Amino acid sequence: MSRFGRFAPALIGGLLLVVFAIGLTLGPPDKLDSAYQNKPLPAFSLPPLYEDGAGLAQAHLKSGAPVLLNVFASWCAPCRVEHPQLMALAEKNIPIYAVNYKDTRNAAKRFLNRLGNPYTAIGFDGRGRAALDLGVYGVPETFVIDGQGRVLLRHVGPLTPEDVRAVILPYFKDSPKETQNAVSR
Repeated sequence: MSRFGRFAPALIGGLLLVVFAIGLTLGPPDKLDSAYQNKPLPAFSLPPLYEDGAGLAQAHLKSGAPVLLNVFASWCAPCRVEHPQLMALAEKNIPIYAVNYKDTRNAAKRFLNRLGNPYTAIGFDGRGRAALDLGVYGVPETFVIDGQGRVLLRHVGPLTPEDVRAVILPYFKDSPKETQNAVSR
């Protein structure tokens, strides 16, 4: 066996450890910037989840005050974990819009019937095309959108109470109360 052959496993293992260590220094994955950071979201229009509900289009997110856009699915376990945080935000009159991603209408309706519906409007994206255009690659993802429809923040993964307190709520401190209170669910 050659000299390199004896040390190859140790060298490969060491190289993998270096790559892993570098990856750890890149920062947490929930802090990924959006391709639309400080830019308007692309135009989209989704049909409603509920037959008698409102669909969702880019224009809905230009309300003059910050809003949340949450991408969720009934089959997503982390979406269930973050759902109490969304319900708490809705109780604070934070407008939350949703994209139901690669789901079925019946499953999504059951999910919301069991856990509650914090959303102002829900667009149904059964094939995931609109979410792909928004730069979403997994669920849940939550965006803070300013009053002109620009992305201020992209949060990847489930929202925790700490995320809500430290990262989300500061964007809503200066929102006019009359705009927030006008939200209907």
